[in-house]
Amino acid sequence: MKVPTVTVAQMREIDRIMVEEIGIVLLQMMENAGRALAEEARRMVDGDVTDLRIVVLAGPAGNGGGGLVAARRLHNWGASVTTLVTHPGSAMADATRHQLHALQLSGGVVAQWDRGGASIPQLMDASLVLDALIGYGLRGDVREPAASMIRTANEGRKRVLSLDIPSGLDGDTGSAADPTMRAERTLTLALPKRGLTVQEARPYVGLLSIADISVPATAYGKIGIRVDAIFARGDVITVEPHERTAEQ
Repeated sequence: MKVPTVTVAQMREIDRIMVEEIGIVLLQMMENAGRALAEEARRMVDGDVTDLRIVVLAGPAGNGGGGLVAARRLHNWGASVTTLVTHPGSAMADATRHQLHALQLSGGVVAQWDRGGASIPQLMDASLVLDALIGYGLRGDVREPAASMIRTANEGRKRVLSLDIPSGLDGDTGSAADPTMRAERTLTLALPKRGLTVQEARPYVGLLSIADISVPATAYGKIGIRVDAIFARGDVITVEPHERTAEQ
């Protein structure tokens, strides 16, 4: 199976088409992404998250919103989840703030990252870390507090599942900023961003899977990409290295 890749600009256009032309709003896509992330986390631990110590690292934009959805679902499934956020709710995008409130009202534990407080021990004690700090649109260096969160996870050699793209990785070139999350697995959304498939990115990406967030073939057609029914057998598919391609 050949899976096409997209550039960052193409993915932004797909997101715009989804919302403005098709009417699938950001909250719907965020819920789809977070559900898939939670299910991938459950697969990483052989199907049972009961009492498992999980830390979700969530940024203030759309990627963080997907992480907050996953935290809510994993909490509902019986995991011991702590969500460490980079910013207070007042500084988050609207949809991400909505997901933060839903998590809190569901009984989820949320704390803002504090390098001098309890945040580092919480992260270091985790059995699994979900990386939802930075999405595909990063340009330039990773700023604090996300940089400290990435370094702490990397130094602790935590098992990491990244959402869409490892935080710090360039979505187009696959070059790694300082720092960049080293993931055991990456669950990318809709289609792989081109940078995920280059050789130099593999130490950061780990095992690459793709999650269906309900993008129809017509949306891809509007930007000149043909995508077959790649999710015919499931909402998440694993893309083996020999199946990756940058051709469109």
